Parts: sequence; structure tokens; C-alpha cells
Amino acid sequence: ALNSANLKVKEGEFLSIMGPSGSGKTTLLNLIGALDQPTEGEVIVRGTPLKDIKDLDAFRSREIGFIFQFQNLIPTLTARENVEIPMHELNIKKTERKKRAQEMLVSVGLEKRVAHKPSQLSGGEKQRVAIARALVNDPAIILADEPTGELDSATSQEIISLMKKINREGKKTFIIVTHNPEVAKKTDRIIHLKDGKIEREETVRSELIEDLINFQNSTCLLYT
Repeated sequence: ALNSANLKVKEGEFLSIMGPSGSGKTTLLNLIGALDQPTEGEVIVRGTPLKDIKDLDAFRSREIGFIFQFQNLIPTLTARENVEIPMHELNIKKTERKKRAQEMLVSVGLEKRVAHKPSQLSGGEKQRVAIARALVNDPAIILADEPTGELDSATSQEIISLMKKINREGKKTFIIVTHNPEVAKKTDRIIHLKDGKIEREETVRSELIEDLINFQNSTCLLYT
């Protein structure tokens, strides 16, 4: 899936990853998010190799926020209850969970949809819930896998603009996998993958700070 991939991501960067199906985009996200482990090499996040972290579940809950193409919202829960889910891993009290979730939904423009279930929300509203859920534990890194893949062009622009606003104001690092060149053009830098290798990179904006992630000579072989 990946072959000797070397990548450094800067703190506060708004980065996109593009490439054909099977090029290793989602595998790269999974390695950074500690969902997969490299066969060779290592992934270093905020100066710490992931292989040295004993409790990866707690690490993901504190440091990583995930946004998925299909939102992965639980249909029987309200928007607020869905946003509360990542806080359970950190044993946050119920009253605090409710307060934080409410605040996050307000911050993404869903103050009138707090008690609505996913079936009562539009595609764009569901993705906003997913963004609020990804942010609720105040992670340093947001990993977004095709976050606009199921949205129309106008709603896609709204979601990317929202993520960019959060990136700039909250200094959150965003790594976005996308097939959409219009989405990629909104980012600071575009990484192009092909056949598991980083083929080239394209700088769109240069407002980068110190290294946050160091992805060193990593290889991931998937067997089926």
C-alpha cells in the first residue's frame, strides 16, 4: 500500500493528499492516526514515535480527530450525543460532555440542530456534526478521509471553508484525502501519491511552522 514514503507535516498546516484509488491515501491516514502500523520505518507525531506509545486508544482520543466520508454517525443518537462519543474514552463527566458538545455544535453553526438525529439532518449538517465530534477533545491533528465525497459542490465548499476557518483560528493541523482538485486547491500543500509512493508535492500556500509529524521511510504491506 505504501513503499518508502517520507513525509513531514508542519504544525498548523492545511494539507491535502491526492492520488488514484489504491495509491495508499487512506493507508497513510491510518498510519498517522495509529490505526495501522508500518511494516518498516516509523511514524513520529509531536516528537514521539507511535511505536513507543503504550496506550494508542488514549493517544487517538487526545491527539487525533477523525472525519469520514460517510460521517459514521450513530442513527439512534442526537447530534449532541454523537459529538459526546469521543469524550467517553477520556472519562469526562456527563455534565462536561454535554456542555462541550453543545459548544462545538454552536461553533459549526448547528445550534438549532442539537437535538436532531442524523435522519433529520442534511448531508452538510451531518458532516458538520462529524467535524464537531472530531474537534471536541481539542486534538492537535484532524484526519479527514474524503470529507466532501458525498456532498454537492456548493456544500463541499461550505465544509472546506469551515475546516479552513478552524485550521486558521484554532491552529489545528488538517490532513485531507480528496479526489477533488477544487478541494485540494484550498489547502496549503498537495501531496500526490501513486502506487504507494509520494510522486510529487505542490505548495499552494506557505504559512508553515515547525514539524509536527515526521513520516520516515515507512512501508505498509497489506495482504489479502
